Amino acid sequence: MNATPRPQGTAGDAAPVLPQCRTGRAFAHTTGATGSGDPHRSDGRPPQTPRGARHTGRYGGLGTSPPVPGPPTPFTGFPGFRAAIALPALCAALFALIAWQVAAHGPLRGLDERLGRAAVGTAPRALAELLADLGNTTVALPVLGAAIAVAALRHRRWAPPLAAALAMAAVPALVVPLKTWIARPGPPAMTPGAHDGFFPSGHAATAAVAYGAAVLLLTRSRWWLSACALLNAAVGAGLVLRGYHWPLDVAGAWCLSVPLLCAAARFRVSCRSPGRPCP
Repeated sequence: MNATPRPQGTAGDAAPVLPQCRTGRAFAHTTGATGSGDPHRSDGRPPQTPRGARHTGRYGGLGTSPPVPGPPTPFTGFPGFRAAIALPALCAALFALIAWQVAAHGPLRGLDERLGRAAVGTAPRALAELLADLGNTTVALPVLGAAIAVAALRHRRWAPPLAAALAMAAVPALVVPLKTWIARPGPPAMTPGAHDGFFPSGHAATAAVAYGAAVLLLTRSRWWLSACALLNAAVGAGLVLRGYHWPLDVAGAWCLSVPLLCAAARFRVSCRSPGRPCP
């Protein structure tokens, strides 16, 4: 491109020059060039983003483009988001199936009673009774109370301990009406008429919620979660081997306890999500 030579001189000697109108456009705006077609932008984008196409920022406000991630969900950072949603629903469906079979004297109840009679006495009596006693409220509730106190002092938050306490309080609120409604007789080792019902097992539900909530309050280690599951399996085995409950009584209690624990875990994770205040 040839430039017009300027005369050499001082600023006072320079004559006024009128601006010259040049025809054509820059190479980026010419027809056929890459990104051409818009006289205002060389990258092919419109001069202004349409109002309907604007991306919102965090929490729904007008923000940056490209879009930023939305508000944190209750399970943000929790492994197995879909599993955490499906597990309570699956356990609730299993509990409904077991309760229906027990209440309607279905074939599953007959198989359960045969297995329960065959299992009684196959383990040392003292060991079975020791394992079953771990589901007593006098043992499980102090463990949960200590975990609530430690969690409250460590994290200075009352919401997760309160969620664990509410989950524990929901156990008798659910178990006692179900026992009265279904009114299942106990195994032969139990005195007939000693209780209003044996399904679901209150000892198994107490152990599952108390020990499970204690672990969720204090740690997120999978080793401790596995140890808690093994402990509850031992409690259930002790209840069956000692002749205190039928196997389906224990299984129903576990299915009833899982949604309560998932609710407590969900509240705990939602409080720890970034960007959300936790009381």
